[in-house]
Amino acid sequence: MKGADVFIGVSQAKLVTAEMVKSMAKDCIIFAMANPEPEIMPDIAKAAGAAIVATGRSDFPNQINNVLAFPGLFRGVLDARITVIDNHIKFLAAETIARAVENPTPDQIIPSALDKSVAQKIAAAIQKMASSMSAK
Repeated sequence: MKGADVFIGVSQAKLVTAEMVKSMAKDCIIFAMANPEPEIMPDIAKAAGAAIVATGRSDFPNQINNVLAFPGLFRGVLDARITVIDNHIKFLAAETIARAVENPTPDQIIPSALDKSVAQKIAAAIQKMASSMSAK
C-alpha cells in the first residue's frame, strides 16, 4: 500500500493497520468494505491520515451499499425493456449515484442508502439512455 492513493478492500476484517495507511499518499482514500467488520475502522484510518473513508456499515459515514443501485437499476431496465445489463448501464447507475450528492464532503461522498430519490434518478437516467438509443 506504500505510496498508494486509494485502497479498496473487499476481503477480511482487520487486515489494514494504521502504519499501512500512514505509508500511503497524502490524503489517501480508504474503502474498507469487509463486513461486518472492515479491514480498518474509519476512526483509525482517519487518524492515520486518510482523507476519505467509506465502509459497508450503516453506523459510519459513507456507507457503500448495493441498495443504492439495485432498485433504480432494475426499475429502469424493466421500464425500458432492456434485456441485457451491460457495463454501460452499470457505469450510468454509478455516475448517477455519484451526482446525487451535489456538494460532497469527506463524510458524504455518496448519498444515504435511505435516500429514495436515488432509485428514481437511476431509473430515469436508464430510461433516458434507452430512449436516446432507440431514437438512433
